[in-house]
Amino acid sequence: MNLLLLDKTDFTGPDSVSITGRRFMHVKKVIRAKVGTGLSCGLINGKMGTGKVTHWDKNGFRMDVALDREPPEPLPLTLVIALPRPKMLKRILQSAASLGVKKIFLINSWRVEKSYWQSDLLDGEKLERHLRLGLEQAKDTIMPALYLERYFTSFVKKDLTRMGKGKKCILAHPKTSQACPVGVSKETILVIGPEGGFIDLEVDTLAEAGFSPFNMGPRILRVETAVTALIARLFPS
Repeated sequence: MNLLLLDKTDFTGPDSVSITGRRFMHVKKVIRAKVGTGLSCGLINGKMGTGKVTHWDKNGFRMDVALDREPPEPLPLTLVIALPRPKMLKRILQSAASLGVKKIFLINSWRVEKSYWQSDLLDGEKLERHLRLGLEQAKDTIMPALYLERYFTSFVKKDLTRMGKGKKCILAHPKTSQACPVGVSKETILVIGPEGGFIDLEVDTLAEAGFSPFNMGPRILRVETAVTALIARLFPS
């Protein structure tokens, strides 16, 4: 945790907060804070700043805070990804949030196992927890918007086609010779398929929606690796 994320419900006054639960345990066991310790903090979907611990007991701590800085600029990127298996999804969400992605669509495809959609990880609070972990890692406060789309064809033909107008539309696809661009400078939508890739019909549907296929070279990457590698390639710091 490089940033202590605050909720509005944490505030006990205009500039004071009370922290318990998971965040308290992390600050206690990992940061080993005590009265007088300074911490980086930020209000979820708000400003960032610093805080100083003013009181400590076995159940939590209180802190005075000064939030006077804007969070980092988001990436001009929408990530559309075929729903991966739950363990991989946790890591992908944390990585995407850490890298500054603010809009994520989890979609269905022919190679997505039906059981993935039954996972309790898709509960809203659990999804948010992993996005928060990514924000805490990267020192950011703006929560990504996350959408679940179970109907591939209707989503691509209606929503994704509309969303792609005026944007750079990229389909990560290993079965093409066209290399993925480096350093794009406009709003981009990146579509990444499941393990094994999209089937040909899905690729054709995405092409009709304006998405050009690109590859990352001769190596076939796991989805979680491809997400990070592609974002870093498209938006190098």
